[in-house]
Amino acid sequence: MTVAPRDEWRRPGPTPEQRRIDLWAALVVTLLALVSLTLAHSTGSFMLGPPPSGPEQLFWTVAVTLPLIWRRRWPAATLLVVSVAFIAAQARSAPETQLSAWALFSAIYTVGAWGQDRRLARRLRVGVIAAMFAWLGIYYAVSIGQIPDDAFADAAGPVPPVLAAMVTGVLINLLTFGFAYFFGETSWVAARREHELRAQAEELRRSQAEAHERAVLGERVRIARELHDVVAHHVSVMGVQASACRRVWDRDPGKARAALSAIEQSARTAVDELRRMLGVLRASDGNPVAPPPSTGTVDRIDELVERARAAGLTATIGVYGDPVPLPASVSQTAYRVVQEAVTNTLKHAEAGLLDVRIRYLARDVELDVSDDGRAGVRPHTGGLGLIGMRERVAAQDGVLETGPRPGGGWRVRARLPLPAEASTSGEAVPAGTGWSA
Repeated sequence: MTVAPRDEWRRPGPTPEQRRIDLWAALVVTLLALVSLTLAHSTGSFMLGPPPSGPEQLFWTVAVTLPLIWRRRWPAATLLVVSVAFIAAQARSAPETQLSAWALFSAIYTVGAWGQDRRLARRLRVGVIAAMFAWLGIYYAVSIGQIPDDAFADAAGPVPPVLAAMVTGVLINLLTFGFAYFFGETSWVAARREHELRAQAEELRRSQAEAHERAVLGERVRIARELHDVVAHHVSVMGVQASACRRVWDRDPGKARAALSAIEQSARTAVDELRRMLGVLRASDGNPVAPPPSTGTVDRIDELVERARAAGLTATIGVYGDPVPLPASVSQTAYRVVQEAVTNTLKHAEAGLLDVRIRYLARDVELDVSDDGRAGVRPHTGGLGLIGMRERVAAQDGVLETGPRPGGGWRVRARLPLPAEASTSGEAVPAGTGWSA
């Protein structure tokens, strides 16, 4: 839902309940106007002059008040009918003026509060008010010569009595019409603001729902990534060890037993990590599920290399530069990147050599994993593993490069920026034998 510009907003029409209210209110006002007409006859106070016939008086009384039935459905037409009938009734000296004036006030107010075309509503109200004052001027001009000489015999104020009566009439009408205009405009503005608040509340509700959906999706992606990292690596190692065990079962029972031991250890590790994750997933506090904290850190990368050796690869690891303490998120990301690279080597490469390098640079820590396997069988763009690596590295504002090496094999290089307090003072100095692509 969008909020329409203020000049373009149109107030919705009256509801069936509001139409029923208008019907009964107009009938009550008409009935009260007829009672007021009866009282005027009973008191004999015909302020506008000798009244017309009884049926004509009833006609003008009903003509001014009964159109209020449609005041919110057709406010402009109602105002025109009521104002014309009001002036005509006064011109014919109809004695009922109290409820008729109230009906005119209500019609002016309703055009301001419910008029769909704001320009028309303003012009119509101003036109009707101007017509009423013009009629008042005509009435004064016509009746001033008919005032008896003793009409103001008891007047004692400083203002001439005729002028005082005229000023009083103008002030009363000015206040009446002014309030009708002001309250009508205020009602329309209040309805518009209520619409804007509802629209904003709906937008906020939808934004919150979308944010919740994005959060849930993000949690699912992170859980899927963690599951992939936990399961894929250990299952890959188990598969390679099982294959090695099968090949050497008959001729070298000692290596077969070592392979079985490695399979058992990998299985235990995978089950332990899965249990930790399932424990978090079973949390019943109703909050979005966060992935369990990773147990892998940069200090445990050598365990990944050992598993690769146990799987039959010639694996080496080198640390370059002066190691510095890493933030937990950076350390976990480094571990997961190397883990995924090692897993891909075991699953896809058919490699014999694996080389892992950790470089502590001035402002970054760089992870370099390469092998001598077949590059053509790697999942260059697809696969949850590569996606997970890119997401993890991007979350740390790092850079990830993957692809075949010029001399054969595959290479994964990730550079993760270090916070200022963890940065080393200079470029890394090799702690062992240098390496080049």
